[in-house]
Amino acid sequence: MRTFLHVLVNTAFANITTSFLWFALTFWVYLETRSVLATGIIGGAYMLFIAIFAMIFGTLVDRHRKHRVMILSSLITLASFLVAGALYLAQPESALVDLGGPWFWLFAGIILFGSVVEHMRNIALSTTVTLLTPVDRHANANGLVGTVQGIAFIITSVFSGLAIGFLGMGWTLVIALVATAAALVHLLFLRIPEEQPVVEPGRTSLIDLAGSIAAVRAAQGLFALIIFSTFNNLIGGVYMALMDPYGLTLFEVEIWGVVFGVAATGFIIGGLVIAKFGLGRNPIRTMLLVVVAMGVLGAVFTIRDWWWLYALGIWVYMMLIPAVEAAEQTVIQKVVPYARQGRVFGFAAAFESAAAPVTAFLIAPIAEFAIIPYMDSPAGTAAWGWLLGDGQARGIAMVFFFAGLAMVVIALLAFTTRSYRTLSAEYAGAQESVPVAADPSPPTGPVPQPGT
Repeated sequence: MRTFLHVLVNTAFANITTSFLWFALTFWVYLETRSVLATGIIGGAYMLFIAIFAMIFGTLVDRHRKHRVMILSSLITLASFLVAGALYLAQPESALVDLGGPWFWLFAGIILFGSVVEHMRNIALSTTVTLLTPVDRHANANGLVGTVQGIAFIITSVFSGLAIGFLGMGWTLVIALVATAAALVHLLFLRIPEEQPVVEPGRTSLIDLAGSIAAVRAAQGLFALIIFSTFNNLIGGVYMALMDPYGLTLFEVEIWGVVFGVAATGFIIGGLVIAKFGLGRNPIRTMLLVVVAMGVLGAVFTIRDWWWLYALGIWVYMMLIPAVEAAEQTVIQKVVPYARQGRVFGFAAAFESAAAPVTAFLIAPIAEFAIIPYMDSPAGTAAWGWLLGDGQARGIAMVFFFAGLAMVVIALLAFTTRSYRTLSAEYAGAQESVPVAADPSPPTGPVPQPGT
């Protein structure tokens, strides 16, 4: 457990760094361009990159020691940020924020790639829960992960806004580079006890799609859980595309970063609650109930142009997020054999992450060119003012309202499915496949081969 906590803290620090730069990029681009479309594309591209690379990440996690995977991730992220810094020095800011030019897309793409590669560490972290903690403490360990993610949200949102507001993008890049290097140095001194994984016969391709699908299908109802999370992420794409633009209409960038950071304390509270009490006997049921609550909340937290309602809504929303994420992780960690968990987590991430960009890419232009102008017109105000009030960004508020209702409907329908009942029974009766105990030092004998 002590080793797990070291790994958790190191991964959290690395995630803080990448999130810090990603948040800063989003703030900077919106302030320089005032384009909802640009922020939607950035958010959607981030999730699209995760969808493209997640299965590769999962395969690498299963085939190599988790410590080596984490070091590789940190090295690639550091190299990406160095290239982005060089590009920032080589080009004027006017070229980097020109949406019609190539330099904006290259600069943003490099930063997003470096941030996405860090996701490989998150997949590895999920498997170390199985490796380093007892099965009856998995939900609690996943709650700790949620708590640490909440702390990361606070730090990144507060300091990203302050960094862009007071220092600019150049010094923000310098901070990210120094912090990434520091996390890498600390990681080099960590040791995770694990034997060298053995590659399964016939599973040598870079993306083991067949192995991933076989592992998912082996647990009845697990694919349905992933599909549900995918639909849930379709709604999440709305928040990803529009949450920052809405917040930046109510607050200055420095204040918005602080408000978002304070609201992220809800993430910490939600994670601590799970770390203390777990998720109950049936994590799937808990997850669906929480999603219903999230949908109701999402429908009402922008129903009026009140800054305190938005801030309070985000705080409660973030308090609920750890329960949803921990529930899915806890189920996979119990019903999927350890040797295949990396591929299953990667497969799930690919499916679920692919959903959010679809919504973000669709909703950002629709909101900017259709819904927002309509709600700013006399006709829109007259038709919907009774529900959404008046003030700024009523078009975004309309999108949030109907997205929240859709989330409620999807979660309630999930309760009625056969897959929900099947997976609940599977989880209740499963005995987790625990990995063989490992020595912290590398094995001295020959690596076991399949069939020996």
